[in-house]
Amino acid sequence: MQGAGNDFVVIDNRDESYSLEELVNLCPQLCDRRLGIGADGLLALFPSKTEGVDFTMVYRNADGSDAGMCGNGARCLSAFAYHLGFASEHKFEINSKVFSAEVSKIESGIFEVTIHFPIETSANKLPNDLFEIYTATEHVVTFCDKKTLQNEEFLREQGSKIRYDQERFPKGTNVNFINGISAEVIELQTYERGVENLTLACGTGAIASAIGWHHKQNEQNPESNTRVQCAGGNLEVSFKYNAESSVYSDISLKGDAVFVFEGQFYQ
Repeated sequence: MQGAGNDFVVIDNRDESYSLEELVNLCPQLCDRRLGIGADGLLALFPSKTEGVDFTMVYRNADGSDAGMCGNGARCLSAFAYHLGFASEHKFEINSKVFSAEVSKIESGIFEVTIHFPIETSANKLPNDLFEIYTATEHVVTFCDKKTLQNEEFLREQGSKIRYDQERFPKGTNVNFINGISAEVIELQTYERGVENLTLACGTGAIASAIGWHHKQNEQNPESNTRVQCAGGNLEVSFKYNAESSVYSDISLKGDAVFVFEGQFYQ
């Protein structure tokens, strides 16, 4: 499946045929773009062990590392769950947090999915005009012009440098480069931890970038609906902002989730 160009291997693991350890070990093989299927990461739908929650989302980066949350992955897995017979509105859990999803079918194999994030966050300004913003996983946002945003070699170099800055980011971080088009339209390129490269989109990065852009503009609007233009497609981020507490809440991410192909993998 793919969501705005973020591509994933997606597994129905409701019968728990695979342990988490087995899936983690399979990740590098499955996600290898020359020797495997090829993907930014692996999604697996596990049964939920929490009352009132429909399923558990498991996500791992292409190298098998724990990404925390993946926004585009969540959208794809929710579309997959709907395809399997779950309700169009459902709840899922990942890393002890419960998210809600709304799924609607656009055409065969293509769905529009909105994920509501149960988090509150803020923009922490760092030196060199960087903003650290937690969106259920670690992100840094920095600003650049359109020409710089198109220089992918430079973005990879700078993204890797910031991502591996162990002094400031001991867990590592995802790095978002954004160019503001208007008050509520931005262009985005993300260097993703665990993929160790630029990806065509990043859902949690889109949220962090929309918040960073709002913060950069002196936080004028108490509500925002931002279109985020990624190389693989457009995403929509909405949130509310409390000026007194400097807190962002009621965060949601919307975009398409697409089935690409189905098949069998021989280990």
